[in-house]
Amino acid sequence: MEKVKLEIVGLSYSQTQSGAYALVLSEVEGNRRLPIIIGGFEAQAIAIELENMTPTRPLTHDLFKNFALEFEIKIKEVIIYNLVEGIFYSKLICEQNGVEKEVDARTSDAIALGVRFKCPVYTYETILGSAGIKLEDGEDLEPPVEAEPAEKKETNKGDLSKLTIKELEAQLEGAVENEDYELASKLRDEINRRTS
Repeated sequence: MEKVKLEIVGLSYSQTQSGAYALVLSEVEGNRRLPIIIGGFEAQAIAIELENMTPTRPLTHDLFKNFALEFEIKIKEVIIYNLVEGIFYSKLICEQNGVEKEVDARTSDAIALGVRFKCPVYTYETILGSAGIKLEDGEDLEPPVEAEPAEKKETNKGDLSKLTIKELEAQLEGAVENEDYELASKLRDEINRRTS
């Protein structure tokens, strides 16, 4: 079967499942998207790496990467190879000393590791054909705006707009130290919005 290359185009709070997030992958050469519901911890691990943040202590996926590098194991690619009753199945294609091995993984963990190893993500046409969402010509190709519960959106956005740059920077430092990366991302975005 021919593989289809994917890229991450969005990560947003799931409106259908409490505490879950929608990871949105898009085919590189096409207009179909593949939404995958993942847990909050895995979403945080992916977002931290995509945003080039450095936690004060290694997260589980960082630990795995450090372990793999120590033993000269390289993750070459992630393949989403099956879909059964709404659950995606993935594998990591790893290499050590010229020997290639496949390791079964949850899709969310596979993507979190894949972004750390900067390796490509693939799926098969059959999966994209059955679970992909086709964008119509002219439809917005921008990643989805991160959505939050209404009460959270009002308090966080209102509070941030009232803070000075120095206050935002101090809160950003505190959020990173407390490993509250969702808040850190919002603070960073507010600082960037004002200074650019």
